[in-house]
Amino acid sequence: MDLTRFKLLSFDIVGTCIDFERGVLDGIRAFGGAKAARCDDDTIFAAYLEARDRHHGRTSEAFGDVYRHVAALLELDATEAAATGFQAAILRLPVFPDSVEALARLRRHYRLVAMTNADRVAYSSYAHSLGLPFHDAVTCDEALCAKPDPRFFDYTRGRQSAFGFTQDETLHVAQSQHHDIGVAKSLGYKTCWVERRHGQQGFGGTPTPATVTTPDLHVTSLADLADRVDAAFAR
Repeated sequence: MDLTRFKLLSFDIVGTCIDFERGVLDGIRAFGGAKAARCDDDTIFAAYLEARDRHHGRTSEAFGDVYRHVAALLELDATEAAATGFQAAILRLPVFPDSVEALARLRRHYRLVAMTNADRVAYSSYAHSLGLPFHDAVTCDEALCAKPDPRFFDYTRGRQSAFGFTQDETLHVAQSQHHDIGVAKSLGYKTCWVERRHGQQGFGGTPTPATVTTPDLHVTSLADLADRVDAAFAR
């Protein structure tokens, strides 16, 4: 792939730039009491996925209910303080170690646009943690839907066209096969799969896709992508 042909990179945020799996695991174990500390990752992720499917509201509002659902399933601490603490922790999810530096490098070559199922409140927190690298952002508040709904991509494409950028000039970068890679590829986007869980079994805290879509570019980190981009533009 000629990476110099693109002018815009659209990014999934939670899971690609922000380590939400680590945040969910740490949060459940921090607030769930002694039993939570004994739960393995897959047990927590299975409960989390069911809870998020049932409570799919805005990120800054729904995660107290997500915690309550997980606590009921796994018989964890169900106090209001625990649910409130988990909700607050979701707004302070950790970034992947390579994200800030890699995004800064990528910004030298492209317009960077965030595309996130998080709401605007949560995105603002994540963007500051990432060093404010994005030129523009679309959240569920603007799109009025969530990925993998194709309308999210339609909204973003229309919004970026107002700035003179076309779909052909766009590379969509994401870790989620379910939320991003499959639907983006079906809509005709060039895709870069950032396989953050490389070397691990399963899909962790992300829903299992019906099929695994072959991306146009496959990397295991944002640093890997930034290295390839720097090399391409240096030729």
